[in-house]
Amino acid sequence: MSTLKETLAGFADWLGHGHVHRADAWVARLEINQPEIDAFQALASPNVPPYLATPVALLEPDGDPAAHPQSDAGAAPAFDARNALERAQAHPDWHIFITLENAPAIADSIAAQAQKPGLLAGMPVAIKDLMAVNGFPLTCGSGAGGTDPGHDATVVGRIRRAGGIVVGTTNLHELAYGITSNNPHYGRVVNPAAPDRIPGGSSGGSAAAIATGMAVAAVGTDTAGSIRVPAACCGIVGLKPSYGVLPVSGIADLAPSLDHVGPMAATVEDCARLFAAMADLPAVPAWRYSSLNGKRIAELGGYFDQPLDTEVRAAVKQAMAAAAQDGAACSRLELKGADMAPALQFQTICPEATAVDGERLRDHPETLGEDVRVRLEIGNFLPGHMYVKAQRLRNVLARNFDEAFADADFFLCATLRAPAPVIDAVTVSIEGHAYPLHTAITQLTLPFNLTGLPALSLPWTTSADGVPIAIQIVGRRGADWQVLAVAERLQRLAPWRTQSGARLSAPPIQKDGHASS
Repeated sequence: MSTLKETLAGFADWLGHGHVHRADAWVARLEINQPEIDAFQALASPNVPPYLATPVALLEPDGDPAAHPQSDAGAAPAFDARNALERAQAHPDWHIFITLENAPAIADSIAAQAQKPGLLAGMPVAIKDLMAVNGFPLTCGSGAGGTDPGHDATVVGRIRRAGGIVVGTTNLHELAYGITSNNPHYGRVVNPAAPDRIPGGSSGGSAAAIATGMAVAAVGTDTAGSIRVPAACCGIVGLKPSYGVLPVSGIADLAPSLDHVGPMAATVEDCARLFAAMADLPAVPAWRYSSLNGKRIAELGGYFDQPLDTEVRAAVKQAMAAAAQDGAACSRLELKGADMAPALQFQTICPEATAVDGERLRDHPETLGEDVRVRLEIGNFLPGHMYVKAQRLRNVLARNFDEAFADADFFLCATLRAPAPVIDAVTVSIEGHAYPLHTAITQLTLPFNLTGLPALSLPWTTSADGVPIAIQIVGRRGADWQVLAVAERLQRLAPWRTQSGARLSAPPIQKDGHASS
């Protein structure tokens, strides 16, 4: 009987993909994903239509106008784009940006904004180098380089019209297909909150830019957690909106049925302001809550807290207690079918990503880093019927999650099973067991890409050694403003506000490349 290596090599040769000498790498990667493959094989295919990722409309905010600061409806706070640029220019060794704007262009933008103030009124914004930004090369973090697209992605154009000032385009995990933001072409992004830990990915540069004050806010994309994961690792706020409420035109695809674009910022307030601009609103609506009184918040158990790092588990309990103190009706839920989410994610993202970047893989494989190349290659070995089965099961998962909102208005869980892992970690120890890196990083975020629900990562506290710990707030489809409102209430109560080393504003930057506490 042929070995797996021989089978894969023969199949690749039969398909005309070649590169059969890489079969050892394919086997090694598939072995990493063996738990997802085995779990998927054990699932029966339901007799339901395949899931369709359908955009939804935003629900109207239901905030209390009396709790709404005038600044939200009127002029934005004062921003300093020059200072943000100077901070970015001072630390090219942090590999946060791929391309920076120049000082004269920043000055021109400030002058133009002063003549026609907008919703963002000079907010310095960083843009993930996965989307078109007029005047900047679009690289997608790839070794193929990039050319100026000559236009803005839709959300970037809206940000500019609202008075946002683009500081530069940020580094990312190559093609947005990974979680460490260790880019082989543009360098490893430094985590300002914990320099010995990964910054998360794939929007690592966007999160790090905010954590250092190189931008007030940033735009990221999220396919399995790529906004919320780096937000959690770097101690900032990141919102993955409901699927389709923000346009992705002008943004490079990774896996189209899972891709989201969304705002990142140091605070929920700035995240909400950027979200309003990206949604093309003339002003921030009355979105805040005076309290959580009457809101039903369910702590997610089962899959979502087995396993959890001890300090992460304690943070979730503290957050639920704070919600109850603020008037929320708190409960505990287990979402039916959640444990099949990693298997469905694997069988969805792999074939979709390979379909998107198949020509690049075929024609210019030498431009790809090893980790991304092998992930694209294994997508060639997943049969189409498995993709269809995954979409049928995904339909069941989405229905299960939607039905759970009969018992709660919002879900609350950890963003990551453990704090940001150390650089170059292959496994993460949680509750005495070693788990693959991707298990610890994306298992709690990816279910909401599969189902399209809005989910926000909020810094809650720090571990004993100072690493950020975040919670995740999830709402029903279209309830993005409501998720922001709950997050803003919890932000007021989070220990992160007062802890030494917590960063809600730009930390001082030392010349050795570290942020001081």
